[in-house]
Amino acid sequence: MSARVVAIINQKGGVGKTTTSTNLTHALAKMGKKVTVIDLDPQGHLAVSLGVTSAQVSGIDEVMLGEKNIEEQTLAARDNLQLIVAGPRLQEIEQLTEGGAQRGDLLRKALHENLQDQDFIFIDCPPSSGVLVANALFATDEILIPMTSDFLALQGLSHLVGTIKRFERALKKRYTISLVMSRYATTRRISKEVLSTMLKHFPQQVLATVIRETSLLAECPSFGKTVLEYRPGSRSARDFRHLAEDFLAGKVMK
Repeated sequence: MSARVVAIINQKGGVGKTTTSTNLTHALAKMGKKVTVIDLDPQGHLAVSLGVTSAQVSGIDEVMLGEKNIEEQTLAARDNLQLIVAGPRLQEIEQLTEGGAQRGDLLRKALHENLQDQDFIFIDCPPSSGVLVANALFATDEILIPMTSDFLALQGLSHLVGTIKRFERALKKRYTISLVMSRYATTRRISKEVLSTMLKHFPQQVLATVIRETSLLAECPSFGKTVLEYRPGSRSARDFRHLAEDFLAGKVMK
């Protein structure tokens, strides 16, 4: 059985993509799932969040440029959790101008028939809509969209949905889309309004657990730890453990 490939996408920055990638993948790994997470963002924040110093280490960049095999580029990040770092040349791929549609198919080709022993391959995408995100959309059938509870995030979501629909038409496939409410401020009225709007437009697609806004989640990366290591008994760690259970069970808000 091949791995489920999941792209964590939102073209808006600051919505919790890397926080979700770091903590959700670790929660799944702690549940015994074999997980590989790929940092497709040239900023390389995922590696930092997992405590991997990767400034000069090649990663998914050289795989996509055809110079390395993907399995050679995996680093053991935690038990059951492998990381493929961005690599210093990932920006070159974003700037590729030759090769037409093939530029968007580099990652899918690299994943094809590789990493078959994994249960999940997650792709942490950059906040853009360029060649790298196109590669993620070519490579996956499953999309996870982290959302913050503010009005601008809703505007960004509408733009992202348009992009996804264009890819569905071009590739003649339908994506399985799930949303996770990230950085949810329980005391703000706008949070409840945004969540209500999401449920209206994406029925049966918003995962049941919200990730509540805390300073704790912002602190973890500076220690190179996930919240499950940094404060395992915290509300945030509980949120991510529950989110991992929801993700596996397909449990959504009604």
